[in-house]
Amino acid sequence: MPESKFSGSGTKDDPWVLQTPPLTSEYTLHKDESQDPPVLVCTVGKTVLLYDLRCIEELHAMLKTHGDWMDLGSADEQKDAKPGTVEAWGRSPDNPRGGWYGLKKGLRGRFGMYIPPLLEALGLAELEHNSKNNRMRAK
Repeated sequence: MPESKFSGSGTKDDPWVLQTPPLTSEYTLHKDESQDPPVLVCTVGKTVLLYDLRCIEELHAMLKTHGDWMDLGSADEQKDAKPGTVEAWGRSPDNPRGGWYGLKKGLRGRFGMYIPPLLEALGLAELEHNSKNNRMRAK
């Protein structure tokens, strides 16, 4: 299975440079702790998405509790997320935030596309890199 490449330290001046799970697109993430709540700034081309920074440790904790592989199920905000996926959890009223980790109205989706590669890069999760239907699990 191909391995994801990444670089960077997660700051604005040295963002994490990541690849989507199928390894087809590159994007960057960096922390902005000056925001309330602190955010992950995700830049995909010219599009900027914002995710609650607490998603890193909270997604990792949920995956540890889940204990097995979980489908990513990435979807745009306007589309329903497939139940039981990382994407569905990232929007669920039952997650620690009580709803969306995505913070930019209209661009709150794609949690299952852009956050899992970061957990892999940080050594918190294993991630599949198939052309579609990828899964992840906690390390």
